[in-house]
Amino acid sequence: MIKRKIIAVLLLIASVANAQDLKKEDVKKEVIRLLDSINKAKLPDTKSGVSGEEHWYDRISLRGYAQIRYNGLFSTNDKVSCDQCDKSWGTTSTDPQAKANNGLFIRRARLVFSGQVHPNVFFYFQPDFASSPSTGIQNFVQIRDLYFDLSFDKKKEYRLRVGQSKIPYGFENMQSSSQRLTLDRADGINSSIANERDLGMFFYWAPAEIRKRFEMLVKDGYKGSGDFGVFALGVYNGQIANKIDGNRDLNVVARVTYPFVIGDQIIEPGIQAYTGKWAFTGEISSGVTVNDPQYIKDQRVGATFVLYPKPFGIQTEYNIGTGPRYNTVTKTVDVTDLNGGYVLLNYKWDLKKQLLYPFAKFQYYDGGKKYEKDARSYVVRDYEFGVEWQPLKAFELTAEYVIADRSFVDSALPVNRQQGNLLRLQAQFNF
Repeated sequence: MIKRKIIAVLLLIASVANAQDLKKEDVKKEVIRLLDSINKAKLPDTKSGVSGEEHWYDRISLRGYAQIRYNGLFSTNDKVSCDQCDKSWGTTSTDPQAKANNGLFIRRARLVFSGQVHPNVFFYFQPDFASSPSTGIQNFVQIRDLYFDLSFDKKKEYRLRVGQSKIPYGFENMQSSSQRLTLDRADGINSSIANERDLGMFFYWAPAEIRKRFEMLVKDGYKGSGDFGVFALGVYNGQIANKIDGNRDLNVVARVTYPFVIGDQIIEPGIQAYTGKWAFTGEISSGVTVNDPQYIKDQRVGATFVLYPKPFGIQTEYNIGTGPRYNTVTKTVDVTDLNGGYVLLNYKWDLKKQLLYPFAKFQYYDGGKKYEKDARSYVVRDYEFGVEWQPLKAFELTAEYVIADRSFVDSALPVNRQQGNLLRLQAQFNF
């Protein structure tokens, strides 16, 4: 069809030169009309290889980010560490002579493939190329997210998410690591779900207007958590992402949050809770006793309050609950109460096309971490002071000074309180 139109145009042009009785103005109008129709037909672009015909891959977008860290500056005690947070911080070895892991470290290297492959089906796939297991091997590929959103209406206000994704518990857990100011999430909230993800099915609801507001709070640099609905309800394995479920009990989670506009400010209060059973699958050392290791009670409820930085911001969360924790006296894993949270103060400073975010954070946690060795017992009191500088969208630099006081004990280290300070640096590249 397009070839025939091109031939017609050429014939008309030729006729102008040969036919004396043909009105040139009429020929000109016809040529313009045909050229316009050819343009609308989207002729193949030989340079880019893109044709007018739509393909499935035209609906898929690709983006990503990478983080490179250095934790070796001005450390006063290399035994201060956080295995859950960053394996290059301090040393996690039980050997008292072990040296710190404070070299350059690729913390995250992620690609995100996503797209609306059908008017009612959205998919999201995020592998991480810098995963770090406890074996010390670095930078192997692991699935972080792989899910599908099935919407039930044209505005996509009602969605069912199926697959491996973030569990809707806590604002900071939902917040992407590419958006978060502090280098690590707080122990008090993040101890609920390691890597924030699991395999499950979740119902999300949010009005279209609020979904746009969630998007704006991320896009415009206000450090939002992203769109995880105003209301969320779901079930999941309860056994951490990329791990086979250890029992037949599904955990249940629910969350309600809403970003209110009050004058020039936006505040977002929220509440969340989950309940389920935890199953130990190799975390317990020889000689440590656990009663019914397949069905340990694991329950929490938490509250969130966020004042978005316009320009001054506050972000705070606290949760209480029940979960497994190592007992150094009896050498058993008991079900005990836990509690913890954090307060983050931040400021958004617009410097023409650059952004500067000074911040300060205090966090506290008193409880166990079920996915670590012997449900390791923790008492954490940390202060963090730092600044994030974004000279351009593709690059961010964060400097964070940590004053740490962390007790973390298990059967190998029944007495282990470590205090120390250090400066941590991170370069982030967005693409």
